[in-house]
Amino acid sequence: MNNKGLLITGVDKDSIADQLGIQPGDRLLSVNGRPVRDILDYRFLCAAEELVARVVTGAGEEWEIDIEKDYEEDLGLDFGEHSFGPIRRCRNRCLFCFVDQMAPGMRETLYIKDDDYRLSFWQGNFVTLTNVAETELQRIIEQRLGPLYISVHTTNPDLRRRMLNNRHAGKIMDQLRRLAAAGIEMQTQVVLCPGINDGPELERTIQDLAGLWPEVHSLAVVPVGITRYREGLYELRPFSQEEAAAVVALIENYQRSFLARWDYPFVFASDEFYVIAGKPIPPTENYGDFPQTENGVGLARLFLDQWEQVRQELPERLAHQRTVTLVTGVSGETFLRQVAERLNQVVNLQVNLAVIKNKFFGETVTVTGLLTARDIINSLRGKQLGDLLILPSVMLRRGEDVFLDNLRVADVGQQLQTAVAVVEDPRELAEAALGIKQDAIW
Repeated sequence: MNNKGLLITGVDKDSIADQLGIQPGDRLLSVNGRPVRDILDYRFLCAAEELVARVVTGAGEEWEIDIEKDYEEDLGLDFGEHSFGPIRRCRNRCLFCFVDQMAPGMRETLYIKDDDYRLSFWQGNFVTLTNVAETELQRIIEQRLGPLYISVHTTNPDLRRRMLNNRHAGKIMDQLRRLAAAGIEMQTQVVLCPGINDGPELERTIQDLAGLWPEVHSLAVVPVGITRYREGLYELRPFSQEEAAAVVALIENYQRSFLARWDYPFVFASDEFYVIAGKPIPPTENYGDFPQTENGVGLARLFLDQWEQVRQELPERLAHQRTVTLVTGVSGETFLRQVAERLNQVVNLQVNLAVIKNKFFGETVTVTGLLTARDIINSLRGKQLGDLLILPSVMLRRGEDVFLDNLRVADVGQQLQTAVAVVEDPRELAEAALGIKQDAIW
């Protein structure tokens, strides 16, 4: 955290700050006598009607400014990439860490191990709380920094210390109880490793965390991800179909109990567990308010529900013959197969489903979001792809057209000599297949 204040990178036109003459390059030092370390301090301290702000200009001149405003009115300052200062890095050495299994040559940001409670609140990043001091717990409570997204993995103190390789990891329940007592909302997760934190250990974790409901709002259980880059790492294996089915059955049993007690399921198996187990995706009511879609929980159900509406609106025929290729990973095949079959009932439309195996990370990695451009190119090179190649947006960095291996959508189109459309949801998929969606084509 920068003790020289927070660097101002932008000032909104006609805002309070603009009218006071504050400029980009100035630094906000404090508000009402309290230092401004990051954008969270700024938001919290400025939620008042009367402020005394200390600002140092780019020339080094220090101002003290009295401000009167509406309670929720913003000063109009932007801090850009300096909003948080240095990011808190992870001090754990988890047995199952996916970053440790990354291949070389990928997006630089994928090698960053952050474990910063501020980003948990701001962006939904999962954190372990092993590096959170007492003063920071107090800050979370004072500034109401919730929901927080917390990687619990197990509530057994000894087992958690061993799984995270951190002597501070065993106090997780004390930390969660402290936050829950203060009314801080938490979403939690368990990365489940066969033979380590499953079975009775998983039951203990579910029961312990359920004891803190509703502040602990949800628990997602996701299978450990194992790539082919595990040389020198702790020996882990993926779940078998039978083991995954047992996990799903255990979680669904707890869901029935929680639904009867709270009218809320609380604990959720990730979509990937259902795929591994060969089980159908549960109905909508089993997902509550869909609290962890970003963690791969309920995305398949949302997709299927949206598709049910879209499929009823499809035309009977197209005026001209059209052929497209729809790309998915192995995990998405079950759901997208039925989409392709329904689209193929439209006269003059041919939708071919291309199921891409993950050679880059290894075939044990089956989720569509971890496919690389190189695997897509290598799998489809020389094949007849038709008029358009359709890619799910989950393959790309949010808001950009960059794959995990740093190639871009345009690179895929150039290598395969085809037009490419990126789609977000079933409606965009159908529109791309029918030739209606044209705005995201390379």
